[in-house]
Amino acid sequence: MPEHLPATEAHLPVPPPGEDAEVPVPTPGSSRERYRGLIWLVAAAFFMQALDSTIVNTAVPAMAEALGVTPLGMRTALTSYVLTLAIFIPASPWLCDRFGTRRVFAAAIATFTFGSLLCGIAQTLPQLVAARVLQGLGGAALMPVGRYVLVRSIDKRDFVKAMSTVATVGLLGSVLGPLLGGALAQYTTWRLIFLINVPVGLIGLWMNRRNMPDYRLDDVHPFDFLGFVLFAASSAMLLTASEVASGGGGRWLSISFYGVLAIVFGCAYVWHSRRTDHPVADLSLLRVRSVWVSLAGNLFTRLGVSGMFLLLVLFLQVGCGWSPLLAGLMMVPQALGSITAKWAINRLLNTLGYRRLLFANTLIVAVLLACFALLGKTSPMWLIALMVYVYGGFMGMQYTAMNTLIYTDLDVKYASQASSMASTAQYLSMSFGIALASLLMEALLQGRAHEDYIPAFRWAVLLLGVVTATASWVFSRLRKDTPARQAAAATG
Repeated sequence: MPEHLPATEAHLPVPPPGEDAEVPVPTPGSSRERYRGLIWLVAAAFFMQALDSTIVNTAVPAMAEALGVTPLGMRTALTSYVLTLAIFIPASPWLCDRFGTRRVFAAAIATFTFGSLLCGIAQTLPQLVAARVLQGLGGAALMPVGRYVLVRSIDKRDFVKAMSTVATVGLLGSVLGPLLGGALAQYTTWRLIFLINVPVGLIGLWMNRRNMPDYRLDDVHPFDFLGFVLFAASSAMLLTASEVASGGGGRWLSISFYGVLAIVFGCAYVWHSRRTDHPVADLSLLRVRSVWVSLAGNLFTRLGVSGMFLLLVLFLQVGCGWSPLLAGLMMVPQALGSITAKWAINRLLNTLGYRRLLFANTLIVAVLLACFALLGKTSPMWLIALMVYVYGGFMGMQYTAMNTLIYTDLDVKYASQASSMASTAQYLSMSFGIALASLLMEALLQGRAHEDYIPAFRWAVLLLGVVTATASWVFSRLRKDTPARQAAAATG
């Protein structure tokens, strides 16, 4: 495969030979106008996921008390969801080809909604984890299918703007999530944080019938079941190793055992993918520089930042004694900062290009993350809110740039695989990021009292800042002579 795959010139989705796809009739105006309903449908799915993930964080201490576990012990309920997303996302392209995007998206919304219902009635942590896995099964298709349909339907010149709209609506879920999570945990019950997904899911099903195009293939290749199992096993073994490590006691033999298994399964998948015509994840796309840089940069960035707001919530509630509602209120500026920054991302990409923007922005994010180590019990609320707002602004630019970089040098026919790989890398790194942040806190606390949360939090965010900074080197690997052209291709 060549270093740069040719970008399509088509402005409407043109199915390859043999594909039976519903292609809308061309109408005047931009593709964003023609597909406004589709954009809002995908945005609603992102909203549901963002609401679910952020609403849980502020309720973790209350949930832990109700279920009889420690706050850091609740990480299993968080990592099980995102790991399930990562494991089952690679199956979404084949499911779309076999059953069509409309049917798969509807099934995903329904499964996610039913999983949310089960989370709301769970009585023990294992029950909650099982329900979160079901949520993950549904959520695994929401983001990659949504991105894929947008890539197929929206002009390249409108794609970043469309994704910014979708991400902004999703961020509204991030704004409401912490407030709702804190308020419900403090004044009603934490169970409602899951049950509120039910009406949102029903609205999503109605919108899906009206607005979702039905892209599919007439002749579908066999599903790479062996590759799927190998990939899932490798991911599960990695997370299991981190869970064993967080249990303490110096169980290095068990940790090494699961770590070696993860490497073996991973190497087996690489070997298998090179010998099958239709692997569940096409690693040949990694020959394109923008693809591997996007995936590796996503991995190291999210490994450092994904556990940040869980640690901040625990710092405020457990370390500083804040109420759930007040701690949730401090999470809102992050989403507001992200929404504000997204209005500038197109201009910055056109001016700086992906390479310079991501290199500089990643370093800024790492420094801002480390600055949270300056906080203490007496830190004023306005200062914390300001820091969270600025951090959220730069993270908003980071996410939008990272999520669109992978498509800049790819033909539309590779969009499905690229979307699947991007989402898989995102959620794998999120699950390991949460596990890493929790592991650092437990190692620094070493079973001591709650007042030790503050120094442990400070050292943890400093170390996470170092991890995040390594991603800037990855983004520096982009070609010096292509970022401006890539930005122009993506933004028009």
